[in-house]
Amino acid sequence: MSWRCGRPREAPVVLALLQSLGFLLLGSVFVWAGAEHFLRFREVVAQLAARGFPAPAPLLATGSALEIIAGACLAAGIARPWAATALGAFTIAASVMALDFWRYGGAERQGMRSAFAINVAVLGGLILAATAAQ
Repeated sequence: MSWRCGRPREAPVVLALLQSLGFLLLGSVFVWAGAEHFLRFREVVAQLAARGFPAPAPLLATGSALEIIAGACLAAGIARPWAATALGAFTIAASVMALDFWRYGGAERQGMRSAFAINVAVLGGLILAATAAQ
């Protein structure tokens, strides 16, 4: 076994495999969410309409398609920086528009704030994915 800087020669291979697994898991979350939105389309459209979103059906269809396509690209390593950037922009927009916890109180505020914080962590992963070496 050859060691450089205290690491075995196999370390870059292991690192690449772990990064690929991370991209797969991160992308899969978006594919799953987008597919679930299509499976529950009427219900989610009604929720968006109740919250005052304009044109909720096309908005949901477009956002869900973006999640599925960009999520699959991220998971498969296809145009990863672009896929991660698109998902990052989507995550920011969705978080600000749909998880506006600052407008609520009590348990609803707490739940939305937790979901918002999770999205911030996901955004961190997307930034890493967008900037990771190819």
